[in-house]
Amino acid sequence: MKKKRFPISKLYLALVTLVTYLPLAVVVVFSFNDSKLPVAWKGFTLQWYGELLEDRALLEALCNSLVLGAVSCAFAAVIGTLGAIGMARVSYRSKGMMEYLSTLPIMVPEIILGMVFMAFFSLLNLPFGMVTLVIAHTAFCIPYVFMMVKARLVGIDPSLEEAARDLGASPARTFWDITLPLIMPAVASGCLLSFAMSFDDVVISIFVNGPKLSTLPIKVYTQIKTGVTPEINALCTVILAAVVAVLTISSLVRRKTHGYEIEKEARK
Repeated sequence: MKKKRFPISKLYLALVTLVTYLPLAVVVVFSFNDSKLPVAWKGFTLQWYGELLEDRALLEALCNSLVLGAVSCAFAAVIGTLGAIGMARVSYRSKGMMEYLSTLPIMVPEIILGMVFMAFFSLLNLPFGMVTLVIAHTAFCIPYVFMMVKARLVGIDPSLEEAARDLGASPARTFWDITLPLIMPAVASGCLLSFAMSFDDVVISIFVNGPKLSTLPIKVYTQIKTGVTPEINALCTVILAAVVAVLTISSLVRRKTHGYEIEKEARK
């Protein structure tokens, strides 16, 4: 018998997985380290999680980032969804150019966008703070929702909406009962991606943020000069655990729903 050779693809996959998840593993491990310096292991401790709960500035920055991400992705979901539906229902020569311009914010470097937003808000005399952050984050989050919904609309059979209209449904009723449920997975995916991009943003936030407000990425970035404390490792571990829990629950719900649909089809 010939010996099975170890495929190069498996080795490549193992290396990619190692490079991707090893830094996360190091952060999780050192969040339980008894030393303030992330260079050597000196024992197991939960001290940094306790100090994390007492660090009001860090928790306030976390709350600001959560609120900013939620509000920005909510506005982006409405504007991006309506824009994608409007683009799908019209036909003119410059349609392709308009679709390209709609996705331009994710192609322009963030430092350029940050400078543009700062100049624009200064021209309007808007006080820098949560309002300017929400406007800026909404602007660069819209393309993610727009592209997701636009791709979903391509795969929807137009006869479904036409059948609803033939049965007497109004345009608004057709949208709520037919179109919206069909594109909701794309809207949800776009919202999750938008929230992640908003929660992670540093460059644009620095340009449009005010002196009295701090988001979590800015807080972590400003601590680089003085040294990142193990509390940051603890916070990253908590956020990572929350993300894993949400993904696990989502996967279980999706499997249960899929199994229910298969069972329902089998009964028919």
